[in-house]
Amino acid sequence: MHREFVFTEQDFQRIRTLIHQHAGIALADSKQELVYSRLARRLRATWLKSFGEYLALLQRGGETEWEAFTNSLTTNLTSFFREAHHFALLAEHLRKLDKSGPIQLWCSACSTGEEAYSMAITVAETFGGFKQPVSIIASDLDSSVIATARAGRYKAEAVARLSLERIERFFTPADAGYFMVRPELQRMIEFKRFNLLDAAYPIRAKLDAIFCRNVMIYFDKETQLAILKKFAPLLKPNGLLFAGHSEHFYQAAAYFRLRGQTVYALANRLETIER
Repeated sequence: MHREFVFTEQDFQRIRTLIHQHAGIALADSKQELVYSRLARRLRATWLKSFGEYLALLQRGGETEWEAFTNSLTTNLTSFFREAHHFALLAEHLRKLDKSGPIQLWCSACSTGEEAYSMAITVAETFGGFKQPVSIIASDLDSSVIATARAGRYKAEAVARLSLERIERFFTPADAGYFMVRPELQRMIEFKRFNLLDAAYPIRAKLDAIFCRNVMIYFDKETQLAILKKFAPLLKPNGLLFAGHSEHFYQAAAYFRLRGQTVYALANRLETIER
């Protein structure tokens, strides 16, 4: 196969090591072509002639290129109300919470924002309006998708699967073929960029729910466990963790117990209930 740039097995292995160290992503052997195609764009953008030169650039530690490197290898597949049963369970959970204090939710891998806005729509529908003591933190490692999420501007086909009632209530038409999320909904969410591998997360208040869906599949079991151990103390005793449809956290049984379809509660909380 003819390639524009030489891409050796050694290059691939170095890239696997670097992205695992920096972002926790575990690349399978089958991802070589994906890695080449995505990082070849960075070689063109930086006017470099080989992967060896590009890796040397990364090793020199420029923050801007590290961010571009990570963004290139991050997969951002999402949609409004993806895995819809989770939002019905979130609404049920919200109705049971004590409304006297603030309610805090975290969308921990928000991608381009559809999941976070789906959470906000669920809040507004559950409580009958936007003026509720609920705030949502939405974060992602990829700075480019955070910018998209913060803008709240989506193609018409992205909202097409929503009901007409939801579209009319929570979106406004923008320029041709686009819709904007209503400002009232946007104000419920604070978008931040940070890395789930960071030693500590910039979250102060205890959380009523964490959405961490379809991101753990990119981490090995050891990295998953390290993240889950950091999630546990952030949750209130009755807080819930929502995982992706193919994610199972058996290795974290000391911290989380399965409560429903890919929904977890704190292990010590369940033990208390069972007693």
